[in-house]
Amino acid sequence: MALQLTKTTQSGIEVKNAYIRVDQLSLSGKNNITFKVNSYKDKSLPAFEENFYGCAYDLNSENPIKQAYLHLKTLPEFAGAVDC
Repeated sequence: MALQLTKTTQSGIEVKNAYIRVDQLSLSGKNNITFKVNSYKDKSLPAFEENFYGCAYDLNSENPIKQAYLHLKTLPEFAGAVDC
């Protein structure tokens, strides 16, 4: 599971169809998750960007990784991201 989106690097370079993946996830108590999201030009290359996010976690809903992706898609910086 991953997302695809055109992203702009910190140096201003536009990366079309960047591959965005939740690479690490941890549960913070019973109700929260924190996770690292890496962005890649190509999934076989090193990540060009790394960010950390967190959100509420519902034990009775989708698995935590799926919930992380669903949360990302609600954020403005991931508007228009598609599943890949």
